[in-house]
Amino acid sequence: YNRKIIYMKTGIFLSYKGLGANLLHLSYCHEISKKFGPITLITLNPKLKEVLNNDPNIEEIIYLDNFYKKFFDIYSLSKFLKNLKLDNLFIFYPSFRYFLSAKMAGIKKIFTYPFFNKKNLHLVKAAKEFTEKCLNLNDCPTETKIYVDKNKNGNSKNNDKKKIILGIGSSGPTTKWGYENYTKLIKKLIETHKLYFYLLCGPEEDDNAQKIIQEIGTNFCESLSDKSISEVKDYIYLSDIYIGNDSFGHHISCQMGKPSFIILLDTPRAYSDYSTNQKRILPPNINLDEVTHDSKFDPNLISVNMIINEIKKFI
Repeated sequence: YNRKIIYMKTGIFLSYKGLGANLLHLSYCHEISKKFGPITLITLNPKLKEVLNNDPNIEEIIYLDNFYKKFFDIYSLSKFLKNLKLDNLFIFYPSFRYFLSAKMAGIKKIFTYPFFNKKNLHLVKAAKEFTEKCLNLNDCPTETKIYVDKNKNGNSKNNDKKKIILGIGSSGPTTKWGYENYTKLIKKLIETHKLYFYLLCGPEEDDNAQKIIQEIGTNFCESLSDKSISEVKDYIYLSDIYIGNDSFGHHISCQMGKPSFIILLDTPRAYSDYSTNQKRILPPNINLDEVTHDSKFDPNLISVNMIINEIKKFI
């Protein structure tokens, strides 16, 4: 649809540290940009800029590493916001401090979540309803497109094989399926398919990646632990599907249109509740609403065969 763009300097404040939590708000950032032009995005995550560096809907991304924790930060935050010279500010978080700072900064129009409503905040529903109300939309999409530089050559190894991103790393130990299970999965899959696996994990998790590589061999997999977020984005773009823990990788993958199989052990549904490309894999007889940050299900409840049954038509 075509909507008239009103060019006003517009900021969006995403008060989330996790890269995945920031990325699931991307659709709403794009909707606001459609109305007001390219936005200034303020985030508490230092890596978000690497994922969104090709996005034409975003004028600039500012990493805020101060002024947001305490009530006494209001004055400093207001000075920071005033220097941005914003006409509008959309605050995707229920914070009276942020609102008051924006008021003190002299921002003309401030849109924010209802205050004192942080408990059980469903990130997707809250963001969708907020954006619809602010922009007078009937049905705001919950997913969008992550842009890449298609002129980059990328990795040309194993072009005869289908590429799979295996998200073996994540932010906490209770969300991980375990390197032993991923090793078993790779062994089983390469018996019948021509596949190559990129092991997505952070530098501190590379030991697990190396254990997998030692057992499987470099002809079938490699670690991405030493790659930047921007480089990881390119590897995901070159891959066919994502399989793995809840991590920033699946948020990038699904918004690139890739089938993304997410193993849920203690991640609330909001983190995988917004894209048609998100395929959730749960322990047997577990309802999606039972999965919370405190559920901590045994990873071995999800078998290798369960994963294969879910992905078989995609490989």
